[in-house]
Amino acid sequence: MSLIKQLWLAIIALLLLSFVGSLAISITSSRDYIEQEVRIKNEDNATTLALSMSQLDKDLVILELLISAQFDTGYYRSIILRDAEGEVLVERRAGEYSGDVPAWFRSLVQFDVPTGTATIQDGWRQFGTLELESQHSYAYASLWRSMLELAGWFLLAGAISLAIATVMVRGIKHPLVRVVAQAKDISARRFTTIQEPRTLELREVAQAMNVLSANVRQMLSQESQKLDELRRHLQHDRVTGALNRDVLMGKLASLLGSDDARATGLMVMVRVQALESLNDQLGHQATDKLLSTLVTELAALETSADEAMIGRLNGSDFLLMLPLEEQPDALLPRLQQALEKVAASAPEADIRLATAVVAYHSDDERGPLLATLDDALAEAESDSSTSNIALRQREQGSLFGNHTDWRNALTAAIAQGPQLAYFPVVDAQNRVLHYECPARLELASVWQTAGLFIPWVTRFALEPALDIAVVKKALVQLEANPGQFIGVNLSIASINNAQFVNELRLLLEKQPALASKLCFEVPATLTAHSIGSLRGLCSALRPLGCQFGIEHVGAEFTKLADLHDVGLAYLKVDSSLIRGIHTSNEQQTIVRGMATLCHSLGIQVIAEGVSTPEELESLFRTGVDGATGPGVRLN
Repeated sequence: MSLIKQLWLAIIALLLLSFVGSLAISITSSRDYIEQEVRIKNEDNATTLALSMSQLDKDLVILELLISAQFDTGYYRSIILRDAEGEVLVERRAGEYSGDVPAWFRSLVQFDVPTGTATIQDGWRQFGTLELESQHSYAYASLWRSMLELAGWFLLAGAISLAIATVMVRGIKHPLVRVVAQAKDISARRFTTIQEPRTLELREVAQAMNVLSANVRQMLSQESQKLDELRRHLQHDRVTGALNRDVLMGKLASLLGSDDARATGLMVMVRVQALESLNDQLGHQATDKLLSTLVTELAALETSADEAMIGRLNGSDFLLMLPLEEQPDALLPRLQQALEKVAASAPEADIRLATAVVAYHSDDERGPLLATLDDALAEAESDSSTSNIALRQREQGSLFGNHTDWRNALTAAIAQGPQLAYFPVVDAQNRVLHYECPARLELASVWQTAGLFIPWVTRFALEPALDIAVVKKALVQLEANPGQFIGVNLSIASINNAQFVNELRLLLEKQPALASKLCFEVPATLTAHSIGSLRGLCSALRPLGCQFGIEHVGAEFTKLADLHDVGLAYLKVDSSLIRGIHTSNEQQTIVRGMATLCHSLGIQVIAEGVSTPEELESLFRTGVDGATGPGVRLN
């Protein structure tokens, strides 16, 4: 029973008790007063009438006339004249007055008024006895009216009390609902904080839970920081902070093997020529500072991610990966400026930075791609300028000749509807957790993968339209296979779009049974604004039973403390951390730490891009909950 109903029942019971008590006291006191007054009236009237009759002749006719006159002038119930032997000489009686008083009330309130008696004298001899009883039935009507008035006042007081109680309970209920919601969030390992209520008892509870949430957030921040420090120690060059060669090559293989927009971009390789001579000329410490400056300036060219994908291939070669970057003409001026800034940091030395820029695509092989970079770098080295950049523009066939054709084709393909590819995500027992379903669009009469069209979709700001079309297609698939769970990718642009979130909520509210089978995934490149948008999306769709996850999470992901109150169901570790994990103790240590940290929040950890059974076995030993990729096969 709700709090407001309990309070209403308590108020009603209290008012009824007060009403019954007040009514009983009022009726009892009124009845006693009326009985006393009527008894006195009976005695006085009987005495007065008997005295008058004693002074008259004892003619029975005269006495009867006198009794009749007295009976007609007063409210009497009966007047009886008896002789000395008790025989009735004259008797007058009136009927009971009932009016609108119910019989149950008359039986409840019964008057006990003795009859007034007086002796009639005939000289010195007793003539008879006069018995007189006043009419008190009118008192029932008076008491009945009093009871109705009292009941009316109590009803009014009850209505006012219930109204006040309702307002008070609502004032208590809103913060109480927030406290209950926070308690449920904490039980689900979503450590949210709320505004402290004004009610003392609720405020103390909210304070305690807010402190708990703050402590958990602090713990997550500390553990994330420790994990990040471990990752930097194991995977980064200690001098420049760039990634080690093996780690960067793993990330490159992951990008080239991915099926999304990250599989398209630019690669920048910079070689510090005559590094040994520079070291002799500048000194070891100054040379290290120069290399660190180079890495910092190159990393600043990355604008789409929190941490640049830059690595040190050897002592003098540095490689920068720029996913989603497709315009070398826009990159070259910024790159040239960065290189000149590095050279200017040590003006006393002859610094020559040979640089090569090559575009990469999802169908590229790593070996030929690096060979192309080496050829371009050799060309740049042949130039004697401080920072020569060699650009290799590879011919890449395009489906459409210009932007207008691309926009029209994408708009038509989205309107036609996408197709969904199915990749199982399984647990250690090979049970399907859900199916990862990237979109395919029909362009130029061929179903194309996301890596081809996503950059153009992003360029034309069509992400919300594509994502809503994918969700509609997923719902159609679920209608045919209601036992499945489908993972749908949402872009950051979509979750930042309030109109998209509202349209998505309205769409899923029409099919709540199917909505609970959807798992929404967003990329790990979340900004502070995007985290707030994700939190709002989760709040809007969580009542429908939807699940939420983060995909492409690398070891550099340190936002877990900011996501502690979002209510994520799972986190997918990027394939760059998974590839070759069975042979790398460093990768196993990092993935194990990520799994432990996520499990403390009730978040499952799923590995992406698993390619071999050995990787799969090693992953489950490190504490991963699920896996997906070409190496995953359903039994």
